[in-house]
Amino acid sequence: MTNNRLVPMSVVTAPVPTPPADRRPLVSVIIPCYNYARFLPESVGSSLSQQDVDVEVIVVDDASKDDSAEVASAFAARDSRVRLVRHTTNTGHVVAFNDGYAEATGEFIVRLDADDLLTPGSLSRAVALFDAYPSVGLVYGHPNHFETETPPEPTLDLRGWTIWSGADWIAERCRKGFNCITTPEAIIRGSVMKSIGGLDTRLRFAQDMEMWLRTAAVSDVGHVDGPDQALHRDHATSMSVTDGAGELTDMTERRTVFEVLFEGPGGKLPGAAHMLETVRKQIASEAITRAYHAYDRGQAQQREKDIEIFIAFARETYAKVEELPAWRALQWRQRVGPRLSPLTPPFVASAVLRRLKRDADYRDWVRTGV
Repeated sequence: MTNNRLVPMSVVTAPVPTPPADRRPLVSVIIPCYNYARFLPESVGSSLSQQDVDVEVIVVDDASKDDSAEVASAFAARDSRVRLVRHTTNTGHVVAFNDGYAEATGEFIVRLDADDLLTPGSLSRAVALFDAYPSVGLVYGHPNHFETETPPEPTLDLRGWTIWSGADWIAERCRKGFNCITTPEAIIRGSVMKSIGGLDTRLRFAQDMEMWLRTAAVSDVGHVDGPDQALHRDHATSMSVTDGAGELTDMTERRTVFEVLFEGPGGKLPGAAHMLETVRKQIASEAITRAYHAYDRGQAQQREKDIEIFIAFARETYAKVEELPAWRALQWRQRVGPRLSPLTPPFVASAVLRRLKRDADYRDWVRTGV
């Protein structure tokens, strides 16, 4: 790490070497499905149409109340590459994925939600990187998020690859404190996943994030630069909008993810204690920032309970919370905020700076994946 920026081990510019013509590795695409019959054909179809690799698609119907199982069964009847695992009771997406993984035989593993799609060539682009860098256990790229009924045309222009050491990639995630992978754009080397196991059932919503971090704890990480590697559908019934929604829920789950990571293989990394301290500090600072946003928006009275909850969470997360710059910003707002309008120049300037930083961070993420 240099100047708080993640420094890659290697950057390979296009044209990227293509895999040998006689190599067709098997990729297992595991699709947990609950009441997504309307989306399932596109999801399965995007997997079966992948070029230059062999694919097995394992659909796990988690006791859907719609005709998801029937849709999957019809695919399996006409294409031997598709198999259906059918639950008689609803277990949740974590157990559903793990049950699908238990059936997987591929050299590489993909978790694809039933409402998401792989883009053309997604798997072969990732496999080419894996083949060139045997130390890499996790490859991901850009997910194109969309809300339209018809999926957008993906960008497929390949610039190259970026490779980081797993430890450096984890350190960057600790510095920023949030997940940079949506899910469908990621693929794990099967031998690495066999060594670390499937999704952790102790987590409620952010199991994928923990699995990416756990993979990086034992291997290097690669990024496919340029193309959309997957299409992620944002809609009102998505679990990220329903079960896992809420500011405090999100921060609490991310804190737990890092605790679980460093209790496990992450704890063996050099500087593990410092990384855990860093992410605790970052998440606590985020909670305090959310608290003082209520003052910036003139909502302190309406959100008084929320402010107290965020402060309590921050204290619980990081013992030295009162040393953080965000804490000093909160104290100033608590002293003068109730007497000032959200249109007061310091508040306006703060909001503008936050927006500029958020936009810059988003552009960096689109370009680099981190």
